[in-house]
Amino acid sequence: MRAGRVFAYGAAAGLLGDLLLGDPRRGHPVAVFGRAAGAVEQVLWRDHRGRGALHTAVCAGGAAGVGLLAARSVRSSPAASAALTAAATWAVVGGTSLAREARAIGRALEAGDVEAARERLPHLCGRDPQSLDADGIARAVVESVAENTSDAVVGALVWGAVAGVPGLLGFRAVNTLDAMVGHRSPRHRRFGWASARLDDVAGWPGARLTAAAAVVASGDARGAVRAWRADAGRHPSPNAGPVEASFAGALGVRLGGTLSYGGRVEHRPVLNGAAGRAVDTADIDRAVRLSRRVTWLALGVCAGARLLADARTARTSRAARISRAARTSRTARTSFAPRTSRASRTPRAPRTWRGRTS
Repeated sequence: MRAGRVFAYGAAAGLLGDLLLGDPRRGHPVAVFGRAAGAVEQVLWRDHRGRGALHTAVCAGGAAGVGLLAARSVRSSPAASAALTAAATWAVVGGTSLAREARAIGRALEAGDVEAARERLPHLCGRDPQSLDADGIARAVVESVAENTSDAVVGALVWGAVAGVPGLLGFRAVNTLDAMVGHRSPRHRRFGWASARLDDVAGWPGARLTAAAAVVASGDARGAVRAWRADAGRHPSPNAGPVEASFAGALGVRLGGTLSYGGRVEHRPVLNGAAGRAVDTADIDRAVRLSRRVTWLALGVCAGARLLADARTARTSRAARISRAARTSRTARTSFAPRTSRASRTPRAPRTWRGRTS
């Protein structure tokens, strides 16, 4: 079984496992990695970019290295390789937990219990919940669903298609490090710089695929494209901008605006402001359904791209083998063709000139 099929079967099984089982309540692999990264931070922390880069290399490189060793240990068995890919996919994606938390907040808002919604919001994003009313909470949830569809699902699938299990684990490690140290707090402004920049680079392809899939999966593809083209570049994040803008256009709502993180107020540009309306509670469930469609579309694209790459590689290898065999055959015929000695050659007839023998 080629690597493309291993990834396709394993990633599909992992997503189904996430859909049916969700995240474990205790001992989640991402939580284990987070504790390990925190312990490494305690050892390496200095208010210096170099120390932060070392922390990123140790943690993200260690996660990818574990994936590489695990993949090599089962590479002789296609079934075991697919099972390992399924387990890694289930461990790194978080689509079911994302949907569960978003819908729990939506139910609290529908019941009019704004305080309960405020209590649950930190499980989903880092906003200051006390500064938000019901509509502000709903907008924060929709924005978080959009951004985390890319960060917690699609980006991992992209890197899994590129690099298999090491790609899955490595991407999730980078994304987790950004959440831990990549924010602009006084402690992490320098130390977390490398993690934040690496997350921007690693998340770039997944964010664009998420935005494109939102266009395809939406009921208003034209509106999603318009919002993406007009507003994505105005967002301070190079990856959240396309995703949130395309979701805003797909849902027909306005995202962005004033928000508060850790006591710090930010005034972000409004996305889809010209054509959208204010977010309401019902839009949370619509965003979750859109996220689900985007996830399965992204899986199809990633698996299809990996299978096509495998087919192209196989054709190239087959052509190279045929060419080598042809060259070998020609060389063999030339090398083993019988040769006649000079003495055994038939004497040439004497040359004549103007009818005379010379």
